[in-house]
Amino acid sequence: MKKYLLAGIAIGFGAALTATASLADITVGIAGPLTGQLAAYGEQYTQGAKKAVDDINKAGGVNGEKLVLEMGDDACDPKQAVNVANQLASKGVKFVAGHFCSGSSIPASKVYEEEGILQITPASTNPKFTDEGGWNVARVCGRDDAQGKVAGAFLAKNYTGKKIAVIDDKSAYGKGLADETRKAMNAAGLTEVLNESINAGEKDYSALVSKLKDAGVDALYFGGYHPEAGLILKQMGEQGLNAKMFSGDSMNAAELWTIAGPAATNLFFTFAPEPRNFESAKKIVDEFKAGGYDPEGYTLYTYAAFQMYKAAAEATKSTDNQKLAEWLRAGNPINTVLGEIKLDSKGDLVDPKYVWYTFADGKYFEDTSLQ
Repeated sequence: MKKYLLAGIAIGFGAALTATASLADITVGIAGPLTGQLAAYGEQYTQGAKKAVDDINKAGGVNGEKLVLEMGDDACDPKQAVNVANQLASKGVKFVAGHFCSGSSIPASKVYEEEGILQITPASTNPKFTDEGGWNVARVCGRDDAQGKVAGAFLAKNYTGKKIAVIDDKSAYGKGLADETRKAMNAAGLTEVLNESINAGEKDYSALVSKLKDAGVDALYFGGYHPEAGLILKQMGEQGLNAKMFSGDSMNAAELWTIAGPAATNLFFTFAPEPRNFESAKKIVDEFKAGGYDPEGYTLYTYAAFQMYKAAAEATKSTDNQKLAEWLRAGNPINTVLGEIKLDSKGDLVDPKYVWYTFADGKYFEDTSLQ
């Protein structure tokens, strides 16, 4: 009888140890458009997160604790993003790399703040995210007001005396970026001849293209995402409108070429210098490619967000997110696949850089002729 009792105690003790070990894991998450028309970016997030978690765990974890990854699909819908944030919080997530769309990141950040969760977005660029955000937010990317200045100054310099249109998709990201670009362009002396907003998700923008033709535009600035940009470019080509389209960092998906075809060669967009070319990313890029995946767009930005979490946790020897956020916002240099980066007191990237890109043969690349 004692034998069985002791065995039972041993089994119970072993189960307790297993439970304790499980509790020692750190649950982390990503949130973004894993499905829907922006799922190409969700795939970038997923690839970057899985690789980062795997590499961190292989290297011993964070302060000796392994990371466990949870994923939330917000489809870039603000209401769904809040639901996802609550779901991740209920799973005990301590850190979230997300969301993608600014319109999702901003409302979700309120949930994370209340739940004490650190949020680092790889891609949300609207200034409100950090200007109006809590202690818990940060980003790996630049802001629309920085990106808009680059685009606005370029248009004012290169299209003096030309007809420019400004189009947005009404989203927090698209409208915010278009507004900042317009502001910078106007300040530099160039006024647009047409302002229009579209409804994202539609399949026919021929009425917009007709307006652009009637206005005789030489170029348009588009604030929005790549599915709509691709359709507008394609339909511009079909109507014989050879105007150039300028846009921002949400064009960094090869899928745009699939939508627009050769008309994508009329697109030029701003994004940070190509991280796949950085020496700091070479090993990780080679490993991605060896596995059959090209880490385009925000893949490496997502990877870097997890590196930032690990760096802050190990520097503070803590998983207290208040301490981690304070450390990140203190301007401490952080070594990532994107190189050394620093954040300011709001959680914004210090001195973000932008260059111009265009498309050819199904891929986007830096256009050195525009720099």
